[in-house]
Amino acid sequence: PMALMLLQANATVTVCHSGTADLAAHTRMADVIVAAVGKRDTVRADMVKPGAIVIDVGMNSNDAGKLCGDVDFESVREVAGWITPVPGGVGPMTRAMLLVNTIEATERAAG
Repeated sequence: PMALMLLQANATVTVCHSGTADLAAHTRMADVIVAAVGKRDTVRADMVKPGAIVIDVGMNSNDAGKLCGDVDFESVREVAGWITPVPGGVGPMTRAMLLVNTIEATERAAG
């Protein structure tokens, strides 16, 4: 859905996945990276264009069992213009929008 929304807003969108050949070549050209691979540290600093916006949607655990995303946060934060942390990044917005959508659906169902 996000890719379609961006396309409708006249953005140029490239969709990659965990099997994309030379993923770094694609990410290094991106102004915005949305990482939702499901594998920690998939996106590293050498894969990010300086100043890019990096949105980490991943939910993984590191070797210590601590929650982490798909982006190597510590290295990428030095390159990115803006980066979402995990935890505490997109999660609160996801929960807020879930509540908004639930209320809207309930109101529609009630007539």
